[in-house]
Amino acid sequence: MVLALAGMVSGLVPLSHLGSEFMPDLDEGDLLFMPSAFPGVSIGKAGEILQQTNKMIMTVPEVKSAHGKVGRAGSATDPAPLTMIETVVQLKPHSEWRAGVTLAEIKAELNSRVQMPGLTGLWVMPIKNRIDMLATGIKTPIGIKISGPELSVIAGIGAEIETLIGKVPGTASVYAERVTGGRYIEMDINRAAAARYGMSVADIQDVVKMGIGGGNVGVSIEGRERYPINLRFPRDDRDSPEALKSLPVVTPKGAQVPLGSLADIKIVDGPGMIRSENARPGGWVFIDITESDVAGYVAQAKAVLAEGLKLPPGYSIAWSGQYEFIERATKRLTMIVPITVAVIMLLLFVIFRRVSDVAIVMLTLPLALSGSFWFLDMMGFNLSVAVAVGLIALAGVTVETAVVMLVFLHGSEKQHKAKHGEGYDLKAMVMDGALLRLRPIMMTVVTIIAGLIPIMRGHGTGSEVMQRIAAPMIGGMVTATVLSLIVVPVLFYLWQGLARRIQNKGA
Repeated sequence: MVLALAGMVSGLVPLSHLGSEFMPDLDEGDLLFMPSAFPGVSIGKAGEILQQTNKMIMTVPEVKSAHGKVGRAGSATDPAPLTMIETVVQLKPHSEWRAGVTLAEIKAELNSRVQMPGLTGLWVMPIKNRIDMLATGIKTPIGIKISGPELSVIAGIGAEIETLIGKVPGTASVYAERVTGGRYIEMDINRAAAARYGMSVADIQDVVKMGIGGGNVGVSIEGRERYPINLRFPRDDRDSPEALKSLPVVTPKGAQVPLGSLADIKIVDGPGMIRSENARPGGWVFIDITESDVAGYVAQAKAVLAEGLKLPPGYSIAWSGQYEFIERATKRLTMIVPITVAVIMLLLFVIFRRVSDVAIVMLTLPLALSGSFWFLDMMGFNLSVAVAVGLIALAGVTVETAVVMLVFLHGSEKQHKAKHGEGYDLKAMVMDGALLRLRPIMMTVVTIIAGLIPIMRGHGTGSEVMQRIAAPMIGGMVTATVLSLIVVPVLFYLWQGLARRIQNKGA
């Protein structure tokens, strides 16, 4: 019993080392490079950055191809600014990789080679990234959402967080959106000057819209294809505020007036893109980490921000990304697990009609779980939803084997009572019942472990999740065997001996 108690307590040692994540990363076969550039980048410069990063990516031998896009697609559901680059990196089959190279090492090598001033890199799985962005809007494993009334203050808070988070161990990259870093050409129409030439505000806006922005004047038909014909002023006549001021505007009387005489043209700062959540403007901070322990990293980052960040009144921050999934899953598990345990105890009481038997089964669960924690620590796995599924399955098998052992022990008790009366040998009764259960338990353990070992040795998409489910079962079945063969009979023997002594004193 001392060894059993020591085994139960020993499970706390690996449990303190285990990190926490929502789900392990799946190897989807490809990578998605999603760097963030500073706002104000031009279309030409963005295209140049895209070409340069593609060339850098192709220098890694394991890369088969790299195709990227910059800016938004022709869809209202993809409001990506020019500062967002998305490059799909197709990798070669694993058989063509260099010997001993892993996916984590490839990502590290890509990140070291693709380095450009003003560009913050991010290497993620394509499908996982899309799901995370749809669910939380954050493209990195961890994100911070800053909310408040003024964008300029939000930008300052984001820059301060970027500096503080960069000092946290395990930070791969951190980028705070420059919510006020956009550059715009502002035209303030002089209504008095426009009226002097007999023009309205709408007339001047039409000239600006057609001459600078461009407008469709027709359609070119080439077989079944249709191409719009768009006209506007040549690039040299609209590439600077000075050039725009010289653009000719034709008045209703046929005179040509420079646009600078009708409007005040200047370059102003403004938000590149306005985000809002819960009816409040916001700015986001994207954080990529080098480790998979998301909850552990967030705990360190929270401590750093609590010490070094002072939020003005009316502003708040919220952690998002995968950490948001972890919080949600933890909240549900803390509600569901106690209810499930209570239902199991109720069912056990219905079966045995004895509180002692229910207590024996429930008190032996920690010993079975301790083996799981040791095996998870040895494999380097973190606690996750997949691991929770494996632990729940292990608990079910453990309770089942303990219940069957108790059934055999009660059956042996009835046989010995019928044969020897109330003065039967308690130790011999327990030994007979436990030995009857030896072969079925060993068959169960060997079958489960043999069936799960191929999962632990498997590779490919989905194996990461399956290994997290199988690992608790493999590690826990070892201690569950000790539980069923030793702990349950010993506890049953001690309890029956105590009950017999109490009965003899009463008599």
